[in-house]
Amino acid sequence: MFKKILIANRGEIALRIIRTCKEMGIKTVAVYSTADKDSLPVRFADEAVCIGPAVSTKSYLSIPNIIAAAEITNADAIHPGYGFLSENAKFSKTCQEHGIKFIGATPEQIDGMGDKSNAKATMIAAGVPCIPGSDGLLKDLADAKKTAKKVKYPVILKATAGGGGKGMRIVWNEEDMESAWDSTRAEAAAAFANDGIYMEKFIEEPRHIEIQIAGDQYGNACHLSERDCSIQRRHQKLVEETPSPFMTDELREKMGEAAIKATQAVNYEGVGTVEFLVDKNRDFYFMEMNTRIQVEHTITEEVINYDLIKEQIKIAAGDKISGQNHYPTMHSIQCRINAEDPATDFRPSPGKITSYHSPGGHGVRIDTHVYAGYTISPNYDSMISKLIVSAQTREEAILKMKRALDEYIIEGIKTTIPFHQKLMEDEKFKVGDFTTKFMDTFEF
Repeated sequence: MFKKILIANRGEIALRIIRTCKEMGIKTVAVYSTADKDSLPVRFADEAVCIGPAVSTKSYLSIPNIIAAAEITNADAIHPGYGFLSENAKFSKTCQEHGIKFIGATPEQIDGMGDKSNAKATMIAAGVPCIPGSDGLLKDLADAKKTAKKVKYPVILKATAGGGGKGMRIVWNEEDMESAWDSTRAEAAAAFANDGIYMEKFIEEPRHIEIQIAGDQYGNACHLSERDCSIQRRHQKLVEETPSPFMTDELREKMGEAAIKATQAVNYEGVGTVEFLVDKNRDFYFMEMNTRIQVEHTITEEVINYDLIKEQIKIAAGDKISGQNHYPTMHSIQCRINAEDPATDFRPSPGKITSYHSPGGHGVRIDTHVYAGYTISPNYDSMISKLIVSAQTREEAILKMKRALDEYIIEGIKTTIPFHQKLMEDEKFKVGDFTTKFMDTFEF
């Protein structure tokens, strides 16, 4: 087992990893930017190293700075958390070259799944259901038009190196194809330095359901059931829950088997997620594979009673997994509490938190790094905390979430708490009648 782990991240996920490391008897190193010098990860880690100024490109995204911090503190492993460098093949490879274990996927696995066109080809070969579309990257506009006729409109153009909702355009007819083609390529080139584009059939009224997976260095793989992430805005998740209210036992088995096929197809090592779109007929299609821990891993932990960060660390240290699949025994919901004003189209609301009181009680969990007096920086993601509740049924979980949200006090800035309070009262949400388009008509 590792003696010392450096956490190459910040905020709640850095604190989350520190807690598990301490429970495992592993020393920790926090890295931080000048903007985060007063953060809780810096306070609670065994050691802390400043790696640069507030701008993330010169701190949390600086591979040389992070490797230097690991070397001067004699860390034998690095946990990247999520975001930042967690799915950066170069970072994973650099760790290898310096004799430091990267707690995550190998460079080959990150590259293979990070390129969406290549990932789709790999899944098709493995027998995982995929959305009909182009065979690899589109050559030019003419090829795009020809493929769209074969697939049938509506279609969606996607950047092969895309992520976070960028580099995507829905095209409803041939007249709109040229402008969509030009704008998608331009956005992809600007955001990812790669203007490669592929095409898929656009699935109408879909659910976004992902399967949590784990694989070890010996070829063993298992799944830990599903999470429904359909409540999202501009492709950014707002609420996640498990089990999905749309799921059936038969569909869970089929999606679980497909996720394990995907895991084994790339000899995946670590904890990750296979994401699917599920249409109204409960036909499901591979969307992407995330080769890292997810923001919403918490709800899976609650319903199977297991620490997924601990599992990540054990796999990276060479432990075998049991290979046993896990299924939810309770219902868990997570609300992402962001420093945003839902009344003004979720405008970011950085600033100083003047008063803070978190909810508690049975079945309530808060993952956060903030406190009264903490300043939310405009330099980073606006997430303040993750509020997680667990109960025997979905109905009970919704009532518990409503109660917890009512107790949650954050003053000095605007937050998304009022949005979540209204969502928990929404009749369609309460009966599980929603798709990824839910927010298009939800009025706050």
